[in-house]
Amino acid sequence: MNETKGILFDSVLVQELKNQFFMPNEDPRDGERLFFDNSGGSLRLQKAVEVKADLERYPDCPERDHERGLTLKAYVQEGTKELLDIVFNAKSGALMSELTASQCMFQIVDLIMDNVEGTNAVVSVLEHPSAFDAMQFHCKKHGRELRVAQANKETGRIDPDEVARLVDQNTCLVSIMSASNISGSVMDMEGIVKAVRAIKPDIYIISDAVQHAPHMIMDVETLGLDAMNFAPYKFFSVRGCGFAYVSDRVAHMPHHKIIAKDPKVFELGTPAPGNFAAMMAVVDYVCSIGKKFIASENRKELYYEGMKRIHLQERALLHYMLEGTKEIPGLRHIPGVAISADTDSVEGRDLIAGIRIEGMDVIELGEEYQRRGVTTAARAATSIYSKRIVEALGADKGLVRVSPMHCHGTEDIDKFLNITKEIATR
Repeated sequence: MNETKGILFDSVLVQELKNQFFMPNEDPRDGERLFFDNSGGSLRLQKAVEVKADLERYPDCPERDHERGLTLKAYVQEGTKELLDIVFNAKSGALMSELTASQCMFQIVDLIMDNVEGTNAVVSVLEHPSAFDAMQFHCKKHGRELRVAQANKETGRIDPDEVARLVDQNTCLVSIMSASNISGSVMDMEGIVKAVRAIKPDIYIISDAVQHAPHMIMDVETLGLDAMNFAPYKFFSVRGCGFAYVSDRVAHMPHHKIIAKDPKVFELGTPAPGNFAAMMAVVDYVCSIGKKFIASENRKELYYEGMKRIHLQERALLHYMLEGTKEIPGLRHIPGVAISADTDSVEGRDLIAGIRIEGMDVIELGEEYQRRGVTTAARAATSIYSKRIVEALGADKGLVRVSPMHCHGTEDIDKFLNITKEIATR
C-alpha cells in the first residue's frame, strides 16, 4: 500500500460520510455551493450539533446529586477523559476549557510567563494572532525579549534549526504552531522539540493545533509538549468552546480556580455538558471510519485508525487537486495559478492550498469564487489575521485559501478545478 500520495475513500464511503454533515452541498439561502473554507470553520457533524442542542434543554446543574444532574456530570467527566486520553494522547496533565481556543492560548502563555524565569521567549512568524499576540503581550508585560523564528518560504514550514538558533539558557517558553493555517504545511514538531531541548532540557514548549487537529492525530505524549489547544468548531463540532491540554508541571502552577477544588481543575463555574458531548460525538464519528478498516473494539485504536484514514484521504485529495487529470488540469497545470509553498511531496501537508491568480486581487478572486458557488477564504495582506503570515511566505499581495475536507470527493475537486480554470482564462 503506497501512502505517499494518499489513499482515496471509495465513492460510497464519501457519500456516507458527507450525509452525516449539515449542508455539505448547499446553503439554505444561497443554494448549491462547494464549501471549501473548512479551515475557517468546518462543516458541522449532525450528531455533534444535535447532542449539544439536546443537553441544552435541561435546566439541571451537573453539580447536583440527583439523577439528571449526575447524567449531565457524566458527560463532562467522560468527555474530559476522552479528550485527554484519546484526542491528545495525554498520560497525565489536565484539560483546560474556555469559550475559544484563543482564550486557552492566552491563558496558557500567561500562566507559564508568570511562573517561569527567563529573559526571552520564542515564537514563529507563521503563528495565528491568538498565539503570536499572546506571546507578544506577555513578553511586554514581563519585560522579556520576543524572538521570532522565520519561515522557510520554499516549504512553508519553520525549520527546527531556525527555532534552535533563537533558544538559549534564558529562554522561558517556545510556541510553534503544529501546521500553517494558510499554506497547510505541517511543522516538524518532533524535530523542533528535540533541537530545542538539546539546548535547554527543561524548557517549556507549547503548540497551537487549531488548524491541524481535524487532519492528523495530536500526540502530546510522544512530542513531550507542555500545552496544545484546538477549536471544536474547526473539528466538525460546535462553536462556543475551546479545549487545551496542559502538562502536569503547568497544571500545578498557581492559576485562577475555585480554591477548594483539585489543583488541576481549570474550570471556573459550571462547565457545559453539551460541549463535551459534542466532541464525544466527533470521536464516535472518527471511530466509525476506523472501524471500516480494522477489526477492533478498542475505542482509541479505532480513533487512531480513523484519523489516519482521514489524513490519507485528504492527502490523496490534495494530490488530485494539485495534479488533476488528463481531462481536468490541476492547480499546478492551470496557466496563471500560483501555489504558495508547493513542495513536490504532499506528505507533511494538510488539505489546504494557498493560491493566487496572476492579474487578480485576492479579494476579487475570493468574490469570483463565491459568485460561482465556491466558498473559499481570501487571506489579504491588509488583514490583521493574515498580513504577517502571507508576507512571511513571500505572498505580499495575499492568497486565497482553499480548504476542502475528507468528506469531499474527486467530483467536488473537479468542479473546483473547472471553475478555477474558467476564472484564470477569463
